[in-house]
Amino acid sequence: MAKGLRLTFDDAWLLGGARTPFVDYRGALAEISPIDLGIKAARAAIARVGIKPSDIETTIAGSMAQASFDAYMTPRHIGLYAGAPIEAPAHLVQRICGTGLEVIAQAADAVSLGRVSLALGAGAESMSRNPIAAYTHRNGFAMGRVEFKDFLWEALYDPAGCVNMGDTAENLAKQYGIDRERVDRFAARSFERAIAARDAGRLAEEIVPVVTETFEAERVEGRGIRLPRGVESVDVDSHIRPSAYEVLAKLKPAFGGVQTGGNSSAIVDGAGAVLVGSSAYAKANGLTPKVRIIASAAVGVPPQIMGIGPAPAIRAVLEASGMRLDQIGRIEINEAFGAQILACVDELGLDEDRLNVNGGAIAIGHPLGATGIRLALTLANELVRSGERFGIASACIGGGQGIALLIENVEAF
Repeated sequence: MAKGLRLTFDDAWLLGGARTPFVDYRGALAEISPIDLGIKAARAAIARVGIKPSDIETTIAGSMAQASFDAYMTPRHIGLYAGAPIEAPAHLVQRICGTGLEVIAQAADAVSLGRVSLALGAGAESMSRNPIAAYTHRNGFAMGRVEFKDFLWEALYDPAGCVNMGDTAENLAKQYGIDRERVDRFAARSFERAIAARDAGRLAEEIVPVVTETFEAERVEGRGIRLPRGVESVDVDSHIRPSAYEVLAKLKPAFGGVQTGGNSSAIVDGAGAVLVGSSAYAKANGLTPKVRIIASAAVGVPPQIMGIGPAPAIRAVLEASGMRLDQIGRIEINEAFGAQILACVDELGLDEDRLNVNGGAIAIGHPLGATGIRLALTLANELVRSGERFGIASACIGGGQGIALLIENVEAF
């Protein structure tokens, strides 16, 4: 039996949500605070579900980098500017790449235990606004010791395992015998599936266009989004593009092995938000939720092979709910690296026809704190669309962890 933290939920429903487009690093969203991206996604989620923001009893939000000077207030500001009451508390979640899934798990736990009837969950990340930082200069600069570093680059190195995140994927490639061609062909398929999903309008169902606007709320100062000059609206994921195997195969290795910039997750900016409520709340407000949140699990794995984390996490969430893998109709696993997700495929014996059927982070991108929200939202929409009953969203986590969330489409039976 896989160890870890396991939670099961008796009465927690994913009422709906929305996300911003995921836009390439240093692109059209580069100057926007992740808090404002989170506010935009939260407001859209509230509008789409059709609830009164004054009903929100708690806000749970996640973001990794200190990408604005009010970063300490990230969850509080997202809640307040989304319209949550002044009296409703807010707190921050941090589980690196699994942050968004942890947000949903904590929201589901609070609802299921009867602590709140409606929770706002959000994840936001500006990879572009990761700072150039120094941590040891508060008392001045010693001669010859002025050291400012790129936080985004340095944060991808894990000193506990003496590896950067790319190295962990290379370790898995060696351990599972995964060659460059297989990784590139998986990446090409991720792009193909994302293009098909975009062209069919499936991704647009998740996305709220970002425009220049001001956010007003009671008893707080206004704030908002200002897009670059000449950009009126950002409404699509910018990294999705034709990327044939023959093109990907020509790219140089990034870490001396099978991983390249083309078969690793795209660096993007973006945010997402969901509303989690009880059945009593839904009924009282005329809502008919379709997706029930059943269970979650978080586990630890060796830092040197952090990318295998989804495998034991998925096993743990299945064990917690008394289910089998062959009962799961759709699976979303974050594509941090091509070799990483293929190692999970091999470890679990996954049917790739049920995995990331609308593409994944290689094509769409991976804004750390927001990714888990997108995975769950994509999965929920896909279950309803396909008529499949059960789905799992999962992610590996830097430092050596994995997380998984099990949900159910209640209209499937």
